[in-house]
Amino acid sequence: MNTAASMTKQNLGSSMKSFFSLCKPRVTSLIVFTAIIGMFLATPGMVSLPLLLATTLGIACASGAAAAFNCLIEHKIDAIMARTRARAIPTGQVSSNETMLFATLLGGTGLAILYYYVNPLTMWLTFATFVGYAVVYTVFLKPATPMNIVIGGASGAMPPILGWAAVTNTVSPESLIMFLIIFAWTPPHFWALALYRREEYAKVGMPMLPVTHGEAFTLLHILLYTIILVAVSFMPYGLGMSGLIYLASAIILDGIFMAYVVGLYRKYSDDLAKRTFRYSIIYLTILFAALLVDHYWKL
Repeated sequence: MNTAASMTKQNLGSSMKSFFSLCKPRVTSLIVFTAIIGMFLATPGMVSLPLLLATTLGIACASGAAAAFNCLIEHKIDAIMARTRARAIPTGQVSSNETMLFATLLGGTGLAILYYYVNPLTMWLTFATFVGYAVVYTVFLKPATPMNIVIGGASGAMPPILGWAAVTNTVSPESLIMFLIIFAWTPPHFWALALYRREEYAKVGMPMLPVTHGEAFTLLHILLYTIILVAVSFMPYGLGMSGLIYLASAIILDGIFMAYVVGLYRKYSDDLAKRTFRYSIIYLTILFAALLVDHYWKL
């Protein structure tokens, strides 16, 4: 009895872990984080706890569902690529039907929470973001064009707008500036990854920029988009959204990012591409954290 109960408990825990992994928790956590920043920047005071919890849970569920649908649609490709072949569907930890049911229930729950406990605008914007990522990007853009991440990056840039809409029931210029920062950040972030994984993308026939246009062309575009990112990152200060704390943070973070990208452009190596990719995540996290600190403690 005890042994059977223990095995059942272990199997249940393993299944929950497998389903949780379908939500791509690291990606989802960054999405939720930037949405929360959007919420706090939308009000001069504090966001009410019930609204904060409902919005966070709703966006997290919808984001996790979109990630699960992505895993479902790309599970055959994932089984071939070294970076993804250990995911839950290729390894048989969960089936395609189970993933479909899980993603549908999770996404529906998230949207319902946003509709009933936040506001309809946030729900519809989140639904549009879900469709943009799970369908437009994953199904149509990703296998069709090397500029997939540029066009599809709009979905990944939406969270601050969702957070802002949750608090104000509007889409403002300030939220669009935060959108632009993430939109400009996405290509250099992802192309750094695609560079050192280009052989895997070529193997599965995915037309990523390094595969279709080569290393030199991709490095040039990483440099150009990073320059655009630097310019956009100063917009919050230039338009009065932030003060000196954010400005100082942006200058330092942009300087480090440019150093990585210029070094990559001058002398490419897979190791430097990996470090550039990792730093890009740190960059966005600290940049948005600086926006939050500056919002409540301006100099």
